[in-house]
Amino acid sequence: MSVNRVTTRTVPEELDGVRTPLRGRDAELAFIEERLDALGRGEGGIVRVEGPAGIGRSRILAEAAAAARRRGTRVFEGAADPDEQFVPLGPLLEGVLSGEDALSGAQRLRDLATTPGQRFWLLQELGDRLREAARNGPLLVVLDDLQWCDDLTLLTFHTLAAGLSSYPILWLVAVRGGSVPSGVRTTLDRIRQAGARELVIDALEDRAIARITEDVLGAPPDPDVLRLAHRAEGVPQLLVELLGSLREEAVTIENGMARLSAGPTAPRQLPSVARRLDQLSDEARELVQTAAAVGGTVTVALLAELLGESLAALITAVRESLDADLLAESGDRLAFRHDLIREAVEAGLPLPLRQALRQQAAGLPPGRAPADAAEAERPAPRDAAEADRLRTEAAELAATAPGPAAERSLKALELIAADAPERPRFIAETIPLLWQTGRAEQARELGASALAAGGLGPEDEALVRLALARLAVPFDFSEAVRQARAGAALPGISATARGRLLAALAVGLSMSGEHAAAEQVATEAWETSAAAGDRSAEATLTTVRSAVSFHHMDLTEAFRQAERSAALADALGVSTSLWVPEALWHALLSHTTGRTAEAFAVAEEGIRITREQGRTAATRMWLMTRSRILLEAGRLAEARADCEAASATDDPGPGNLADVTLRYVMLRVALHTDDRKTAQAYAAEARRMRSDGAPVVRHFGSWMLALMADSEGRPDRAMAELDAVMTSPAEDRPAYAGLIDPADAPVLVRLALRAGALERAAQAVAQAERRATLNPGLTFLAATAAHARGLLDNDLAPLVRAVRLYEDCPRVLVRASALEDAGRKLAATRRSEAVPYFETALALYARAGAERDVARVRRRLRAAAVRKRPSPVGLDSEWPELTAAETRVVRLVARGLTNQQAAEQLSLSQHTVSSHLRRAFTKLDVTSRTELARLVKHRDSGE
Repeated sequence: MSVNRVTTRTVPEELDGVRTPLRGRDAELAFIEERLDALGRGEGGIVRVEGPAGIGRSRILAEAAAAARRRGTRVFEGAADPDEQFVPLGPLLEGVLSGEDALSGAQRLRDLATTPGQRFWLLQELGDRLREAARNGPLLVVLDDLQWCDDLTLLTFHTLAAGLSSYPILWLVAVRGGSVPSGVRTTLDRIRQAGARELVIDALEDRAIARITEDVLGAPPDPDVLRLAHRAEGVPQLLVELLGSLREEAVTIENGMARLSAGPTAPRQLPSVARRLDQLSDEARELVQTAAAVGGTVTVALLAELLGESLAALITAVRESLDADLLAESGDRLAFRHDLIREAVEAGLPLPLRQALRQQAAGLPPGRAPADAAEAERPAPRDAAEADRLRTEAAELAATAPGPAAERSLKALELIAADAPERPRFIAETIPLLWQTGRAEQARELGASALAAGGLGPEDEALVRLALARLAVPFDFSEAVRQARAGAALPGISATARGRLLAALAVGLSMSGEHAAAEQVATEAWETSAAAGDRSAEATLTTVRSAVSFHHMDLTEAFRQAERSAALADALGVSTSLWVPEALWHALLSHTTGRTAEAFAVAEEGIRITREQGRTAATRMWLMTRSRILLEAGRLAEARADCEAASATDDPGPGNLADVTLRYVMLRVALHTDDRKTAQAYAAEARRMRSDGAPVVRHFGSWMLALMADSEGRPDRAMAELDAVMTSPAEDRPAYAGLIDPADAPVLVRLALRAGALERAAQAVAQAERRATLNPGLTFLAATAAHARGLLDNDLAPLVRAVRLYEDCPRVLVRASALEDAGRKLAATRRSEAVPYFETALALYARAGAERDVARVRRRLRAAAVRKRPSPVGLDSEWPELTAAETRVVRLVARGLTNQQAAEQLSLSQHTVSSHLRRAFTKLDVTSRTELARLVKHRDSGE
């Protein structure tokens, strides 16, 4: 990938390389100036510029960039190109690395961009460099033609814009109006929800059309010229190109007026239309040219007859011409977006060809197909051969490039008849490719339609249900079980199909939390798959064996099986596996047992590989997994960012995997950061989860609601939320007290003691100690057991032992909790000895950004008659406790400004200023504005 390329773009209002004055856009420019004023005051944000092709989006962006530079604002400009949609991050990198004002460290960014396997680090570095640049002044980042951006650029744009929202960065993005790819539509919806402002570019008014006509022709137009100019219907690009084509031959200047020469004007070729035609495939270009020669509206059936193709063979070409904004749907017919576009296309065809096509079209009944309807839909022999070729290519690309593989598989489906015997196999192969590339809803509809149509043989139905079971795994555990069970029960299917369906059923049951049933099905699946010699099913079933061992608390065996499973899947290639990816389970297992560094390494490698290969679904699963690891490592802001990035998809429904990762993490982060509004939103999700068909989802919902109730000071309610979990069948009950993580055992003990539920507290401790005893090599499990025992017995010795065992543990929040509990026990009798424990816990919580925990430990220190200000590693040395936004508010308030005055100066709402100030008071351990002003003066003086 080249990161030094500068795209040469023709601005719509350019003629012969000379830019005409911008007319009729005063309101739009005023809006841009208003946003640049706000940017100068430190207020960033997103502005979305939208309009049809040729309306002047790029010109507005160019004017905005020029205005920003005049103000001294640093500007980065990038643009997507329809010919380079498969260059990941190309448009964004073009903007920040090209030109004289490239980001600092540009050489390192170029090296990362061109080095295989370094894209994850490139994203991290890019965010860091933008933060660094924004600290030195406001930035304008311009991204044109969003509709042509690759998925990674879209995800990176949204993630960076959200993560850098507190910095003075204005993101100005332009997108074509109308139909856009689903990934682009999802991005637009998300930035709208995030508060993006919209600037819709409409057609020019009559006065502006007259002014532009005068600019291009060099004199005011007479009525005939003006009528001709109005044929462009207010689209600046078409207007300028039309007038430019007429200027030399068809217009004269007489008595200071521009007039038409004698005779009607012939259709002219237009540069912008020629460029769009050149970007089409040969098939789509022929279709557009044929439609232009026919004239008016035209049916697809007529085009098929003229081109000698079947209707099915034209599907891709029709879609391409619609996406290019050349054609549009008009009822059951196709029409050109604009008469000038049709005339420009027609003008590029030789006259004899135009006449022949029109004569041929005139000799056919309107809309007549080549034969009867059935014959029209039946593919020609060459279509069948082409479908086979595309299917073979899709299979070859599936392991490394699922996006192109999915497109080939879809095109193959278009070329085969609805009743072709091989069609169900094509469908079964296409579903996982669509799912892997983020088109789950399209995959689901494809499979559901095949089943609803009926007439499938048992083997074909089995393969379609297997594909749907794989598709359902991340979204609906119960649906995955239903599809796999129905497929496995079909009579007369092959041993391979039955073995894979049973393996998928075992995975679904395991993920659903039905452990006993999963173990039983896995035994049968092993026998069936072994008889068929199916290594793919073996990889999946090895993962199930690992999960079963984990459920039985045999973690040594669980790790052994997880490593074997990952190795098998890697050797087979991920496209053949029934569980994508096996390494994800290995990462979760490592994290749950305290091997955080190993879990991070596996997760980051998974993200890197799946992003490189364009596997949207797998990348999302890895991001959700890493968010769990980041949470426990005390990197709360990064955990939230991963969750938001994983949410930036168009996958339908709540998603069970998201329930037990993303939503669980977001609630925990909200509780630690004292974000009550977000916590309440995810508590509402937890109540929905309580009624899910999968036991594990119900268990997670119960645990989330228990944590929420405990945070509200309602321990009795918290224990009541867990009743269903504690009374569920023993064989399916979580193998540890805290649902998803051994470190939750001390949390549950603390919660039960507050509610007076001593028996439940004792059960949690007994399970934690049994788990540690069964796995003596895992120090982390010994630490959680000691921590839980110390809380139950109110005994300092095990609490101090837990602190010691946690010392080398990278799980910051768990370690801080043990320090706080040990300090709390010491404070009752040996107050001075408690202080170091509280101070260390405070520093860890502050570094994590766990504001609620910071406030609680500060209260404990005050009770011990100690006031300490933490200096967490890696934060600003002057105001280490505060965010940049909080620091700005603190300084203004310390100068004596009211909340309303500070809000006006910072262009924030008064509510936001109050929120920043309230958090700052808590973090700085002050209770009044006077005390705050005194602290600011003290720090600024360097005392």
